[in-house]
Amino acid sequence: MTPRQRRMLWVGLIVAGVSAATFLALAAFQKNLLYFYTPSQIAAGEAPTGYAFRVGGLVKKGSVHREPDSLAVRFTLTDGAAEVTVFYDGILPDLFREGQGIIAIGRLQPDGRFQATQVLAKHDENYMPPEVAEALERSGKLPPVDDFRRMGR
Repeated sequence: MTPRQRRMLWVGLIVAGVSAATFLALAAFQKNLLYFYTPSQIAAGEAPTGYAFRVGGLVKKGSVHREPDSLAVRFTLTDGAAEVTVFYDGILPDLFREGQGIIAIGRLQPDGRFQATQVLAKHDENYMPPEVAEALERSGKLPPVDDFRRMGR
């Protein structure tokens, strides 16, 4: 084997190794992405059933039901056009209440309910998660707000 062929073999092995490492890194990264969906997108069947994702909207008034002697709670999220029922077993944030914009992280079950593993609430009265605000603006249920207010500044 000539020195040139040996060098080309090494370059080929390095390129193959870097390609394999890149593929594995991207595959791992893809599994950890949390996409955001609105209740309308879930109702339209756009949300996956096998992967975790985020859903956001307003907690519908009168929809919060707590199980006695348990941390389990059920509530309805709406974007004004569609609704999704969220089940959560855990301690809700102190700022969680009806009519408030929230984001829930979890998985959509085959029966159409959303099983949340985490619930996030806004941190003050002026803040709404940007994804929720944009979804509500698109549905016409929220008057347009400037980006400065949306970001809670």
